[in-house]
Order: sequence, then structure tokens, then C-alpha cells
Amino acid sequence: MLRSKPLAIALTATLVGLAACNESTSPSSDFVSSAFNTTTAGYGDLSSSFSSGGDAGGLGWRPDHGMGGHGPDGPGGPGMGGFMGGGMDGNFLGAVGFGRGPGAGPFGRSDDLSSCTLSGADLTCPASTHDGITVTRILTIKNAAGATMSKIDSTTNSIRTRVTSAGTTTRRDSVTSIVSNSSDQTVTGLAVGSTVRTVNGAAKGTENSSGKTRDGVAFTSARVMGDTTTGLTIPVTSGTPTYPSAGKVIRAMSVTMTSAGTTTTSTRREVVTYNGTATATAVITQDGTTKTCSLPLPFGRPTCQ
Repeated sequence: MLRSKPLAIALTATLVGLAACNESTSPSSDFVSSAFNTTTAGYGDLSSSFSSGGDAGGLGWRPDHGMGGHGPDGPGGPGMGGFMGGGMDGNFLGAVGFGRGPGAGPFGRSDDLSSCTLSGADLTCPASTHDGITVTRILTIKNAAGATMSKIDSTTNSIRTRVTSAGTTTRRDSVTSIVSNSSDQTVTGLAVGSTVRTVNGAAKGTENSSGKTRDGVAFTSARVMGDTTTGLTIPVTSGTPTYPSAGKVIRAMSVTMTSAGTTTTSTRREVVTYNGTATATAVITQDGTTKTCSLPLPFGRPTCQ
């Protein structure tokens, strides 16, 4: 896997820390439960296993009593039966079919890179800004022989994408969030004639917010999250969706909120394992309680025990 050491080390530390916190020292509450419905602001700009729409349009989280939000299970949030952060990206479920042309199919790309600059092996694209968050992208594109490319075409075999999104975003209700996100993902097997695509990557994000709840109570909150994709393998088929046949995805999030002199912490961890069948296994742990779930691919909902 092509991944920078600092990101790999930082993400490993993040996930280990979140796992250690699974037995929360403070019970979960209605105020913090909705924190798992969305990702940190700007996380949707990254290459990750989370749905790109999971960052609520680049806005930070505000805790509201009884406001479960609209997560993967609809109103009420993820609970123990769905996935946090707005759900999983369709590429990880087999919901994207193989079409014609370069960049088609799961994890394919057809970006217009004409404004990006090639330096050595890296293609650096101009930064963009939305909602106070600045996004940078660096791509490394290679053919099957390992030669560097400046654009994506039918001979492209691997694409490494590094993304950062960071800045300060303010909601209309005056909640301010300082965010810092980054990802590093490599996809191989993109060239015409390849029989399998393989994905490895990691992403992480932090969001520190302050403001007032809907009830006018001052609060501060910190959300930390990350996900890793290891050996995700997708057989190449013609014109139809195909689900991953091997690999593992680990997703984790921690939220700590302080309000009215009380600090509450809650954690959630999701481990999805693909085994070559049309049903993946999802192990979901929230605040020390673990459930094992069956996940029908590509469009099913988890069924948990």
C-alpha cells in the first residue's frame, strides 16, 4: 500500500485511542447520540469509506436534545443497526457498476486534471475553498509498467490520492467548528483488461466546536474519527455491479461534549469484513456494547444479533 508514514502512524494512534475508549467513562445521552449521524465537517472531501454527503454540507455538529437527525437509519440516527457518518460509500457495497471508458466502475476516476501541475511523480491540483474549509489534492497516476502519468486514460492502472481539508466553518446558528481532515488512498487494477481492483487507504478527521444548543445552553465539543481500508478486492465484471470479495474496513468515532458543567463522552467502532459472498460481516461496538451484523450486498441493511 502506498501511504505516507505520518498519516499511517497518526491514524493508527487515533484508532487505538478510540478502541481504548469503548468503555465510556460517561454514559451516552440524547445530546451526543446525534453526533454519530454525520462526519466531521469537510470529511466528505476526502477519499474514505464514508458517504460523501455524510458531512452535512460542510457544517459542524451541534448537539440538540431529542434531535436524532437523519443518519443511515433515518430519523433517530444510526443506533446499533446502521452505519455512522451518513452511511458507507456505494463503492464499498458493490453499488457501482463497471461501465465503459477510462475511470469507469467502482473507485474509478475521470477528473479533469488540466489545471493540475506535475512535479516528479506527483500531480498537484489548485486548492479550493467552501464553507471556510480549504481542500488540497495531490494525485500520483501510473500505468501498469509503473511509469508516471499526467492524466487518466485507458492505460492508467493505479491512482494514489492524497487530500486535506481544513479550516473554520460557522453555522447560521453561530456554532463555530475548527476542522482538520486528511486521507491517503491507493486504487490499483484500473487499466483496461484488469480482472480485479484493489483498494488500500486511510483517513482521519478532527472537529472542535463551540456555541449554543437549540435550548440556548453553551457547549463545547470535540469529535475525532478515522477509517482504514485494507486489501479491499473487487472482481472486474462487464456492465454490472460487483461487490467486494475480500478485505476489511475499520471505522471509528469519538465525541466529547461539555455543557452546563457536565462532560459526556461516547464512542463507536464499526468493522466490516468481506468474505467472498454476497453478505459481509459488520461488528459494531458503541460505548462497550458489541453486536455482530450481517450486511447484504449491495443494497441491504445490516441485520444485527
